[in-house]
Formats: sequence, structure tokens, C-alpha cells
Amino acid sequence: MTLPTATGDELAGVVDLFGALTRDELEDALGELAFKRGAGVDDDAVDAAVDAAIDDYYLVAVGDTEPLLSAGPAAFPVLPDGAEDLPHILDVPDRDVDRSAMVEAVERRLRADAARAVDEDDDDRIERLLDVSYDLETWGSVDVSDVRSRLDAALENRN
Repeated sequence: MTLPTATGDELAGVVDLFGALTRDELEDALGELAFKRGAGVDDDAVDAAVDAAIDDYYLVAVGDTEPLLSAGPAAFPVLPDGAEDLPHILDVPDRDVDRSAMVEAVERRLRADAARAVDEDDDDRIERLLDVSYDLETWGSVDVSDVRSRLDAALENRN
């Protein structure tokens, strides 16, 4: 992994190491990994990577005042090289996120994202959200077949 070009799975792996992290804590962790490798960190690139991981459901943000990031339904968490030392380097507690609150937040977000993608005729996003709907059902044990049906119908109507 060349920092800050961490994959969504690698970001999820770092977050999963602690159970959940704030965005600032995740950015600090990436900075520590870069330091261990003698590399610098491009803050804008790190922000973009975290935003993309959230957008693509590799990370899930839960909470209002200072959301915690946790591994999401699309993630297959992988630890980047050197990440196993992060709990000894960072002063961050292990956290347990309420799984039901996390699943509920992801389901609510998927429903809103699906409606927006259909309204905007965004075929690429619709196809991505179809994949996420299957991931969410497995990861969260929830039925979002109605969302998938709406997304499928939107694609069929355009073809």
C-alpha cells in the first residue's frame, strides 16, 4: 500500500482493528503507517480515500456528533503492512459499535442512495448499489429486496 492510496478493504482493516475509529483517528493511523514507511501523507488524498470508502460502503459512519467509522457491508477488511502495531502506537480505545444501529444506519442510507440514483438516472451508481444490497443482506441480515427491485426496474426501463 502506498499511502495515502489505501484501498477500501485496507481502510476497513485499520478501523476493524479497533472496532471503530473517528475520522481523525483513522487519519492519524494512516499518518503513523506512512511514518513507519518513511513516506509523507497527502491530507487531501487521505480525505478522498476515506470519502470514497464511505461512499462505496467499505466504511460505515454511525453517530451524530462525532461519527464512528466501522467496517461496512462491502468490505473484506485487510490489514495493511505494519498496521498490527497501531494499537500500541495510537492512544485509542477498543470500541464496540451497536450492530443493530449500524445495520439500521446502512439500510436507511442505502434506501436514500437508491432513490437518489434512480431519480438522477445514474446507471453506474444503480449497479453499485445493487451489489451493495446483496452485501447488506448478508452482512446485516436484513431484507432490502424492495430496494433491489426498484434498482433493477430502473435499469430495465433504460435498456
